[in-house]
Amino acid sequence: MESQEFSELVASPKLLEAVQALGWTEPTPIQKKAIPAIREGRDLVGVAQTGTGKTGAFLLPILERQEGSEGLRLLVLCPTRELAQQVAADARELGTPTGAWVVEIVGGMPMGPQIRDLKAHPDVVVATPGRLIDHVGRGNVNLRTIETLVLDEADRMLDMGFRPQIEEILKTVPTKRQTLLFSATMPNGVHALALRILKDPLWVSASPEKMAAENVEQVVYPVRPEKKADLVIELLEREGMDQVLVFTRTKIGADTLGTRLERAGVSVGVMHGDRNMKQRMKALEAFDEGHIRVLVATDVAQRGLDIEGISHVINYDVPQDPEDYVHRIGRTGRAGAKGDAITLMTGMDLALVRSIEQTLGYVLPRVSLPEYDYPHGGGAATQERAPAVRTNRTGSRLGSRRAADLSPEELKALLGS
Repeated sequence: MESQEFSELVASPKLLEAVQALGWTEPTPIQKKAIPAIREGRDLVGVAQTGTGKTGAFLLPILERQEGSEGLRLLVLCPTRELAQQVAADARELGTPTGAWVVEIVGGMPMGPQIRDLKAHPDVVVATPGRLIDHVGRGNVNLRTIETLVLDEADRMLDMGFRPQIEEILKTVPTKRQTLLFSATMPNGVHALALRILKDPLWVSASPEKMAAENVEQVVYPVRPEKKADLVIELLEREGMDQVLVFTRTKIGADTLGTRLERAGVSVGVMHGDRNMKQRMKALEAFDEGHIRVLVATDVAQRGLDIEGISHVINYDVPQDPEDYVHRIGRTGRAGAKGDAITLMTGMDLALVRSIEQTLGYVLPRVSLPEYDYPHGGGAATQERAPAVRTNRTGSRLGSRRAADLSPEELKALLGS
């Protein structure tokens, strides 16, 4: 699909007005590929992460089809409260002009208002699997009218152990339906699920790894473990660090860093799984509205966090899975905008960074600051130094070389493999 205009993908004037009000000027690659097929009623598998426009890709054609009708026809399943709330917010923005009533059914929220909303026969339900099963079991909702089922971030749902709930929901929706499955990755479990529950699906991809590489300036700072917090504080003093998302590996680490930044005079919020829903929403809203400049979070925020304008992502701890690295840095550089991703690498993180570089296909530039850099040639953890790609202090890619520009021997040497 070569069209660059929403008017060639969507016919509804009301939806086009909503698209314009949202500031969407040009369809994203996943929207160009998915919308025509979904409009035709085809099942679809979309390999795309949050931030690629996938929510609009399934909402626009389905809301257009439902325009003028009443009753529950669209069910969207999401792995987390945060993602469900973001999808529901987008559905309201798009659907309100067409008269679509959207409700979100998520855990951690009171049952009473949800029961009231479900009894009033909404047009669209966006839900997390566990809470939806609770309502189905209590007879609060009838899913037999569903015409389109969307599984959003299916890989995350399976990782979080939602397979039994998904299977239970599949028993309660009609077998004759349109099914759309979106996933940032396609492990065996998701692939098998797609083959089993979708009928002759179209497979499309938004190539999230390439998007991250093109839109996000990525650098690595070698640092001694005891100096990591000091380095973050110095980085935050630099110009342009306007809205910064910092990822830690553990909840304790998030709390500790948040306290340290607060003592340094940084306006900061903390978000992780041990914080209750009210605390998490308060921190998220304060960050979104600009009341705090820094949000420290565990990987609970790596997906489902849809905030425009995040200038920088800092990996305080290197993620253990390269896919998690892609998801984390995908919180910046969204919808074609430019972003910056900074990773702090201790001597113990060399193997993890090399794994990320092998997945990306290129070497991440290093920014060496003598007052923070760990001593090389010390213990076993630091003797094997990471590939030295020189950059200037601002982290630009001066002197960096992409994998495509290297010979196989050079790439093998640089990646230490």
